[in-house]
Amino acid sequence: MTGHHALPRRWLVTLMIVGLAASFAAWNAMTVAGATVVLSKVASGFTSPDYVTSPHDGSSRLFVVEQGGKIKIIQSGKVLGTPFLDISSLVAKGGERGLLGLAFHPNFKSNGLFYIDYTRSNGDTVIARYKRSSNGNIADRSSAYPMLTIPQPYANHNGGMLAFGPDGFLYIGMGDGGSSGDPQNRAQNLDSLLGKILRIDVNGGNSQHRYLIPSSNPYVGVAGRDEVWSYGLRNPWRFSFDHATGDMWIGDVGQDAWEEIDRAKVNTSSTSRGRGLNYGWHILEGTHCYPLGSGCTRAGKMGPVAEYDHGQGCSVTGGYVYRGPDVPALRDRYVFADFCSGRIWTVPRTTGAPATPQLLVDTAFSISSFGEGGAYELFVVDRGGGAIYRLR
Repeated sequence: MTGHHALPRRWLVTLMIVGLAASFAAWNAMTVAGATVVLSKVASGFTSPDYVTSPHDGSSRLFVVEQGGKIKIIQSGKVLGTPFLDISSLVAKGGERGLLGLAFHPNFKSNGLFYIDYTRSNGDTVIARYKRSSNGNIADRSSAYPMLTIPQPYANHNGGMLAFGPDGFLYIGMGDGGSSGDPQNRAQNLDSLLGKILRIDVNGGNSQHRYLIPSSNPYVGVAGRDEVWSYGLRNPWRFSFDHATGDMWIGDVGQDAWEEIDRAKVNTSSTSRGRGLNYGWHILEGTHCYPLGSGCTRAGKMGPVAEYDHGQGCSVTGGYVYRGPDVPALRDRYVFADFCSGRIWTVPRTTGAPATPQLLVDTAFSISSFGEGGAYELFVVDRGGGAIYRLR
């Protein structure tokens, strides 16, 4: 794979923190105040896992999403024998299609509602609501309530991330629809839901939709789809919200040369938390004109806070600003990875652009996602190995 180095992989590595002189390309570990990071295996035996999350209901359970259409529960260190949900018969499998996202309603403990993002058999993206059954470890499959269906022109760049923001609204990550180079310019087209972050209110519906449109969405009452929150994204596979600040972080997968991390701060401006921002694709790939030498303009576009080239990897996996209890030295740092190289990096939450990512750990994993536990512990999903690890 592109970007592999000759040194052996290690699971226990020293942590590189603010003030180190080590460069992004220096893979040798360094020690800061004796801090160390361990990737501790939590559970294994999963088939193509692509996400892990917590319902934040006090149960300490972890829910693991398998691309093929199952959600499984880790409880007390064991994987329960019966899946929480199995929609394998509904899901188009393989490549970048499948069951791709899961988000629990903020009031899941009382209402039992959760939301999934999957690719159905004809290739379209479906956002659907389900409800847990009287057995809290098993969902009621008959409760399926498809809320939004988005046609997909190609088999790749499906996005798939779902997350409730601090405002209580559901945010949806949609890729540009695929092929290569966004040939129909969907990411820049405000009348398309592709290449966007969408925002909807799941607590209601009307004659038009099985959801409501927040009145503060940027294109309500003007040209553009009302669901659009921000645009100009190629494939925002994983995004997250910083629980301490509300800032939004996006790992947007690049095309030929550059992977990028986008940050949308909470502030008093009209673009707070990314509202109406244009991240630039397919005019820009990271901070660079696409195609190279095209003489593009960067005016009106939000550049990434960090980027890396394809000498370091080939597909960014967005993560989280660390807020967990295990590694205090990591707090206030955004942790992310590359699916191809297995490298995990960090940048300070408050960094200016362009930030230089610092290597945290170099693994042999195919890191498809990160996820947070009930106490905001940080977990790593190794798709290739079918395992979940905890960052300690």
